[in-house]
Amino acid sequence: MLKLKVSTRQLLRRQKPPRAFWRLCALTGIKSLNAWMSTLNYRMFRQEIEADPAEECFRGPNIFVFWHEYIPCPVYLRHHCRLAMLLSQHQDAEILSHMAGFAGLETVRGSSSRGGTTALRELIHCGKGINLAITPDGPRGPRRQLAQGCIYLSSRLQIPIVPIGFGYDRPWRNPKSWDQFAVPRPFSRCRAVMGPRIQIAPDLERRELEWNRQWIERQLQQVTELAEQWAESKIHIAGSEPLARSSSPGSHLAAKQNRSAASPPPADATAVPYRIAS
Repeated sequence: MLKLKVSTRQLLRRQKPPRAFWRLCALTGIKSLNAWMSTLNYRMFRQEIEADPAEECFRGPNIFVFWHEYIPCPVYLRHHCRLAMLLSQHQDAEILSHMAGFAGLETVRGSSSRGGTTALRELIHCGKGINLAITPDGPRGPRRQLAQGCIYLSSRLQIPIVPIGFGYDRPWRNPKSWDQFAVPRPFSRCRAVMGPRIQIAPDLERRELEWNRQWIERQLQQVTELAEQWAESKIHIAGSEPLARSSSPGSHLAAKQNRSAASPPPADATAVPYRIAS
């Protein structure tokens, strides 16, 4: 007689656990995430300070894009910043949706083809400036290949795209996951590079949509590679600053205090000027 082996994920999909189960798992997850990420040393380079939702001078809304393997970074660093994450309607994203809620983030369930555009419009009109965070290679890959969804949304809603690259110092990775999910080592370096706002033209044709997709993919890959190289080396990027965790709409005050109290770069650090290539 054959024995059927059912994985935990398959069991959860079939049984459809109650909402309380997901909230309990999410609460445990967000507490663990905050404790782990709080041990890291953060620095950031921003091409445009006005593109950062934690700043008082912020101009938005914007669509922030980053690779799926670095999801913990914005969840930890930019909560309570009028930021909404675009998540799939699949049950696998249920726990992440509740974690985002505990972190003070909004969620938009859907994709560009299944209700995402309508939901985003409602958030923008009702919230008067809700920003959107998208992992353009998620939820199932291929890794670091940008899908057209964020290009379509930017063109349709006329909201600029801001590419953000993250990097850890020699992180642990899961080779079995499609995105090689990165887990930072405790007390290691985390670096972030925020590119400029990029406005996609309206009413794009299919060929123009693909050209813009490739362009944004190159921009996102560029800032990600720089952040990863920065985290693993002793270079000091001119114009970089300590990256403070936002905790409220007035978190820019804490960021200014952290920048004023920041220590200078190491004596053996190499200063590197940087500018996003077009």
